Amino acid sequence: QVQLVDSGGGLVQAGGSLRLSCAASGRTFNNYSMGWFRQAKGKEREFVAAISWSGGSTSYVDSVKGRFTISRDNAKNTVYLQMNSLKPEDTAVYYCAARSGWRSGRAYEYDYWGQGTQVTVSS
Repeated sequence: QVQLVDSGGGLVQAGGSLRLSCAASGRTFNNYSMGWFRQAKGKEREFVAAISWSGGSTSYVDSVKGRFTISRDNAKNTVYLQMNSLKPEDTAVYYCAARSGWRSGRAYEYDYWGQGTQVTVSS
């Protein structure tokens, strides 16, 4: 079992920045690829970014490329999502997730989920 706790969300103006964190406990963190997903009100959960177990490989949804950066610190059992140049359309609940295989953009392939953290971007 892996327990994930998301944090760092909040209210920010358009153009601002936030850094989300996801702290993991339980099984060996560096055995897991990690992902960030988001779900806006009335919409389906959407892939945002993913990172391999080593941190050497990442992927992003097109809408956040160049603005968001996913990273991890295996010594701290934590994955981060640095979000810059935020837009109102980035408003959503953000979830981190862990899977034992290669990084993936498919939510159903993830085994463990955080509780989510709300990000609200005002215009």
